[in-house]
Amino acid sequence: MASQLQNISIVAPGFKGINTEDSPLAQDASFAEIADNTVIDQRGRMASRKGRTLLTTTATELGSAAVNAIGKYKDDAGNSKIFFAGNNKILSNTVTIADETPGSYTITANEWKIVNFNDNLYFFQSGHEPLVYNNSLGAVTKMSAISGAAAVTSAIYGNEAIGSWGRLWTADMAANKSKIYWSDLLLGSQWSGGSSGSIDITDAWPNGYDEIVGLAAHNNLLIVFGRHSIITYSGADSPASMAIQDTITGVGCVGRDTIQYTGTDLLFVSDTGLRSLGRTIQEKSMPLRERSLNVRSQITEYIQEETLSYRSVYSPENSFYLLHFQSQDVTYCFDLRQELEDGSFRVTRWTPTVFDSFFRDKDDGTLYIGTVDGINTYSDYYDNGAAYTFKYKSPSLAFGDSSRLKMLKKIKATLVGGNGAEATLSWSYDFEAAGDSATFAVGIQSTGYYGASEFNVAEYGFGASSTRTTINASGSGEIIDISFEMPILGSIVSLQELNILATIGKVT
Repeated sequence: MASQLQNISIVAPGFKGINTEDSPLAQDASFAEIADNTVIDQRGRMASRKGRTLLTTTATELGSAAVNAIGKYKDDAGNSKIFFAGNNKILSNTVTIADETPGSYTITANEWKIVNFNDNLYFFQSGHEPLVYNNSLGAVTKMSAISGAAAVTSAIYGNEAIGSWGRLWTADMAANKSKIYWSDLLLGSQWSGGSSGSIDITDAWPNGYDEIVGLAAHNNLLIVFGRHSIITYSGADSPASMAIQDTITGVGCVGRDTIQYTGTDLLFVSDTGLRSLGRTIQEKSMPLRERSLNVRSQITEYIQEETLSYRSVYSPENSFYLLHFQSQDVTYCFDLRQELEDGSFRVTRWTPTVFDSFFRDKDDGTLYIGTVDGINTYSDYYDNGAAYTFKYKSPSLAFGDSSRLKMLKKIKATLVGGNGAEATLSWSYDFEAAGDSATFAVGIQSTGYYGASEFNVAEYGFGASSTRTTINASGSGEIIDISFEMPILGSIVSLQELNILATIGKVT
């Protein structure tokens, strides 16, 4: 004889983000198996991400290529200009794209590191002479042509560059992967004389041979990211006498563009996922408590299969770190508002996006996105006028006993927002890919009044509608999976609650 109706209530489904590491049957129901094109909002709900709004109207100079790097020139006088790279050119302007490539200068790749330093914008890329722009020049210029330039040779054609302690630093040269150069004080085009210099760290790597991937300045330390290890130097404000402070073995960085400063820490991606420098220094080894612990296998697989580049950005306005795998068109969104109990960040996934690069404007917090269309901003809830799909899948639900038969009766869903879109609730049993589904209309956005209605219309609040719906379900099995899917058509939606009611039967 079947027992009484039992209920699983999932408040704020997906609140803890994706978890693809733990056994599906052992997971907290607050995790998600799938959370596509979503973020964790400030109220702890899984909500739709914003879309991209295209600024560019004329992209002739870009051709069919994508925007692969974005930077901003700004000087002390307030002059500013957006630059970016694509189609083997240096380009500018967000609306009508202009070619800024110097004459008689050949570009063979678009992996530029763009650095704003001391009223100049610098462009560095392996195998290419660095380029310079400032308001007085009025044009992007080869570094060797800058007045006072010194020792601008292939020796300093680095793939990595930072501006710190009053000078430019560069590393990751094609001919030497273990050498760091620094310019004269406040003179980013002078690489000999004065207080300029270099250091070869070939013998400093803690585990034998390694190569420099990235540089960073943090807590008055020069951080040298190798592919498989990390070295920190103190005294970089007087580089001729700087010394090794610490080394970290077995943890390196997979790509220059994964390194992001958050204000209190540095985030970067190692072979096993997202890490913070502070925690890595504390643990000094290969700790299991990475920031991406709950999607570790997925991240590792994407790293192994990436054939182009990694892109990332930190946005304090949105409280997230985005990690993009360019050749696979997958972006992981790490929520930085709070850590989970294991020290990892909550994470969701965005796909497909056609994003290729990111840049956060420090002046106003605008998040720029580079694509094949040109320059976009992270805003509104369309991808250049097109819909994208919000998708959630619950962990497997066993109602406390995976050996008993469950006969699903009802699924009650509560949503906020959506503005008239059609949503789909699906359910399946015992890990089967196919199952049953039902569609329902989401309420039209309007001002609602408490107690005025119950289902599919605004309930209370202003601006965003609240939708409650009840789906009559069917079928039976030992394990139940619930999925929710809907197109995002210009309006945010968040998944507030799911109530799953089932009759528990005999042991199978």
